[in-house]
Amino acid sequence: MYLLTKSILAIMLGFLSAVILGLFFIPMLKRLHAGQRISSYVFDRHKTKEGTPTFGGLIFIISTLAVVSFLLLTGKMQLTEDLKIVLFVFISYSFVGFLDDYLSYKKGKNEGLTTVQKFLMQLFIALIVFYLYIKNGGQTKLVVSTLNINIEMKWIYGIFILFILIGSSNAVNLTDGLDGLAGGLAAISFIAFSLISLMVGYIDMGIFTLVLTGALIGFLFFNAYPAKIFMGDTGSLALGAVMGVIAILTHREVTLLIVAFVFVAETLSVILQVIWVKSFNKRLFLMTPIHHHFEKLGYPEVDIVRMFWLVGLILAMAGIIFGVWI
Repeated sequence: MYLLTKSILAIMLGFLSAVILGLFFIPMLKRLHAGQRISSYVFDRHKTKEGTPTFGGLIFIISTLAVVSFLLLTGKMQLTEDLKIVLFVFISYSFVGFLDDYLSYKKGKNEGLTTVQKFLMQLFIALIVFYLYIKNGGQTKLVVSTLNINIEMKWIYGIFILFILIGSSNAVNLTDGLDGLAGGLAAISFIAFSLISLMVGYIDMGIFTLVLTGALIGFLFFNAYPAKIFMGDTGSLALGAVMGVIAILTHREVTLLIVAFVFVAETLSVILQVIWVKSFNKRLFLMTPIHHHFEKLGYPEVDIVRMFWLVGLILAMAGIIFGVWI
């Protein structure tokens, strides 16, 4: 009962803090003219979104950090070594994303950090995460008992961590193309991982994830169609990286593929499109990431988002079953 009370408190505080912060934060961004520059490659109807404030990820990032700090100070959470790593990843990737958004804002066009700059910063973060993980006695085995997988990876696990962090962060970033799409899918995924974490004994990580889920739901109050603010790279990179590091720390790396498969599919659609064009000189999809393919087919934006959310919810339920019983 006590754990249930803490869980409800976590998600409620996350939600309320994000809504309150958003009410003050969005007008401030509008005064600063911190609007999103829309790519010339997207649909004409997206052009109407030109100037919508970005940096919206700060709403759920600041809210989550504020609520977690409150819970730690009041003794409702413990600052475990695993939670330190999660917070480090959350803040570090938020900074990388914020820097990317800020440079785009200063340049007045949709060009922030270069691909090489992003990769080097993410590589540096991944190396620190691997060091902290090993220092805290983290295992370097990939274990999935239900699939009879038990592989000792040793130092290669560091590369594995880099792959997961970069892959998951960029997958969420690619998915962030329709109002509420990435935020809603991330909230669904984090609910799954919060339940998995709580059920397998990672209590404080589960509480952190519930706070973040609540903050994301509060953010969707402003980000759902028609969006009053976009999360930007500030939010998308942080969400994907945290999703990845929680999968690593709970040893549910394979579960991540199930829970976050919509994000994976978005990324694969881009990769397949590039391969197809180079190999056959024609497109496999009308446009990528794949949510734009459905737009090209004539589906309304709201219907696409709802369809993706539904698929994400089904996958999350499957991931919970797999994640608890592995």
